[in-house]
Amino acid sequence: MNFADLGLSPEVLNAVEDSGYDTPTPIQEKAIPYVLMGRDVLGTAQTGTGKTASFTLPMIDILASGQAKARMPRSLILEPTRELAAQVADNFEKYGKYSNLSMALLIGGVSFSDQEAKLDKGVDVLIATPGRLLDHFERGKVLLNGVKTLVIDEADRMMDMGFIPDVERIVSLMPPLRQTLFFSATMSKEMRKLADKFLQNPKEVAVAPPTSTAATVTQGMVTVGKMEKRPALRKMLAHEDVKTAFIFCNRKKDVDILLGSLIKHGFNAGALHGDMSQSHRMETLDKFKNGEISLLVCSDVAARGIDVNSVSHVFNFDVPFHAEDYIHRIGRTGRAGQEGHAYTLTTRSDDKFLDAIYKLIGREIPPIKIDGMEDIAAEAAEIAEREKRISGKDKSAGRGGRGRSERGGRSRSRAPKEAREEAEVNEAPREKESAKAPSNDDVKSSKKPQKAAPKPRRGRHDRDDDDAPVVGLGENVPAFFKIPFKKTASK
Repeated sequence: MNFADLGLSPEVLNAVEDSGYDTPTPIQEKAIPYVLMGRDVLGTAQTGTGKTASFTLPMIDILASGQAKARMPRSLILEPTRELAAQVADNFEKYGKYSNLSMALLIGGVSFSDQEAKLDKGVDVLIATPGRLLDHFERGKVLLNGVKTLVIDEADRMMDMGFIPDVERIVSLMPPLRQTLFFSATMSKEMRKLADKFLQNPKEVAVAPPTSTAATVTQGMVTVGKMEKRPALRKMLAHEDVKTAFIFCNRKKDVDILLGSLIKHGFNAGALHGDMSQSHRMETLDKFKNGEISLLVCSDVAARGIDVNSVSHVFNFDVPFHAEDYIHRIGRTGRAGQEGHAYTLTTRSDDKFLDAIYKLIGREIPPIKIDGMEDIAAEAAEIAEREKRISGKDKSAGRGGRGRSERGGRSRSRAPKEAREEAEVNEAPREKESAKAPSNDDVKSSKKPQKAAPKPRRGRHDRDDDDAPVVGLGENVPAFFKIPFKKTASK
């Protein structure tokens, strides 16, 4: 089967031919006819299976007739990350070049004013991340009651990133009579329940997720201690013939820490994660594609949708939490029949994640050895000791001890007000006692005869006899009580 058999228009077929494709992928072959029919589609397919073209190609034909109104897009595509949204936008530009369709991309890190200017002109296709779309909606810059086609892409990633409440709110703002295309890499019970909320009598299309790795990728695993991971990675980078490489971490904070370590030791590296501005991310990605950066340290979410050829190595600094991500990660190397290498650093705490990977791919990752493990262990011990010292200094500084005074800061503790007041109360008796302590002169003068101290006045409660009479106010009568009272004659 070729693309002409799917019922696409000549304009789309010409654009596909210009791109060098002639045979559709399995997901494209199954999904495109149903999308052209206007049916809701529930698709299960991973990134890299040609899923994006399975909805962009038919949408271009569907949107060929009609006209967009200001601030009222005719179709909406929701993506979990900026990179995936940008990739979909590239697909529309590539396959829609012979069609007169307008498009807007709403993602974070880009000026609001530029995006609003496009919305004001009216767009046929709106591609957005949930957060930025809601920002524009709350500003009154976009209306969703004119959307006729909705695409929810990478729904499982949406759920992992906590975007489902935003997606539900966005869907509630749309007309109930619409076409909805729902795609997810996995179809768990939660995903199916979510799909049932959005879809009406959908056609299900599925492509079995890959459960084996490419034969062109050489895999290996190195088991080290937690503090040995950074020295071990640097050792491998120095001894391997690395041209370009992805280095995957599970957490964004680990991406920054590892990047700083690599740069400190002279490696040409960059980082990619969700907290970076869009301009910085695009700049870093362009440098990596152009060869200005040879190592790209990234998280799974940030690297989603990035397609870079001729990557020689993939390093899993952390074992992925999800077994499917292992296949997705190492699939970045060994493309188009080229030779690739994928190495994973593991610790004893990674056993359950490794077991899930072994179960998915049907075999174990072969262990490899690194030369100079003694040096790695010694460097790891030095790192641990340094971090311990830094932690100790921070604690000392937090208590207002010597750590602060040695740096020239105030030595007084920044204790809460209550603690300071309690300390002052406790110190007060000692200050009074020291004030009463006799000096030498006082001792000498004590030999001189002293006048008898006057006896303290005794109140009525100090009397020995409880039956003693009480005599008015005594001498302490207030003056106003002594003012004579004048009677006035009554009328």
